[in-house]
Amino acid sequence: MLNMGMKNSEPATPTANTANTANTASHSETEQRLTALEIKATYAEDLVEQLELIVVRQQQQIDLLLRGVAELRQPSTDSGLGAARRLRDDLPPHF
Repeated sequence: MLNMGMKNSEPATPTANTANTANTASHSETEQRLTALEIKATYAEDLVEQLELIVVRQQQQIDLLLRGVAELRQPSTDSGLGAARRLRDDLPPHF
């Protein structure tokens, strides 16, 4: 067969170039989505830490309030006879 100066290689098909470009675009999009998810995860972790601190602080306040209520429920020995006071005895005269 005569070869008249033509190369014996296959020409690049348009579908191969398009697939490569699509693959690159897909990779770039995947990277962007992954970065966005990492940012969201970081914000979520920070939010969880802040909420944990709030829960601890609220539990401390609840414990303090429960101790206060327990103290109020104890019978008072401040009265001269040591008799238990009733809450109705502490009502102001207009009630």
